Amino acid sequence: MIPWEHLDTGEIPGTSDELKLMRRGSEYSIMLGQIELMNSRLSGSEEALARLSWERVAGRERPRILIGGLGMGFTLRAMLAVAAPDAEIVVAELVPAVVAWARGPMVHIFDGSLDDERVRVVEADVAEVMDGAPGGFDAILLDVDNGPEGLTRESNDALYSFVGLGHAKSALRPGGVLAVWSQGPDSRFLGRLRQVGFAVEEERVKAHRGKRGARHVIWLAGRPS
Repeated sequence: MIPWEHLDTGEIPGTSDELKLMRRGSEYSIMLGQIELMNSRLSGSEEALARLSWERVAGRERPRILIGGLGMGFTLRAMLAVAAPDAEIVVAELVPAVVAWARGPMVHIFDGSLDDERVRVVEADVAEVMDGAPGGFDAILLDVDNGPEGLTRESNDALYSFVGLGHAKSALRPGGVLAVWSQGPDSRFLGRLRQVGFAVEEERVKAHRGKRGARHVIWLAGRPS
């Protein structure tokens, strides 16, 4: 078997933790310690996050989309494939190294998506971007950590708290949608979404593009018009 090769390390701002970029043949992995956060072979649920979100805002004039977390670009590329020509897609990525990897070792995976004229990448905490744009987005997609149970940064827990969800709701335009990716179900988080005032749908989607394998969860939380 081909061994894993450690390509680079990136610091996570505000913590003492680091992300590692690994490669094995044509396969890439981003890891936190011994925990794999994402893998280039698994993209099905991230693509579903974009598709399901866009279905709920399609037809709006000059829609603005915020994606929290660049990762390996699966959600971004899927959004570009369906979004209208006049859409603006803002990607907030906290870890500068992840952006550098997208333009370096993994540039072929991103396939020019960062150069699309609809895309703007901001190296910042997605919470700060939301707070700086009240009523500024038609859709907010959160693919941060492994879902509401954050692994990489304690402050990510605040993003999924009552206060954080209230900020997300304030950053949405009337009728907009907050879409949240998670590795698995979380009944307490589902309850928080509803208590904040969202109308919530829960979707179970395939982690792989094939018929078998694990399923992830996407919550689609609509702000009332």
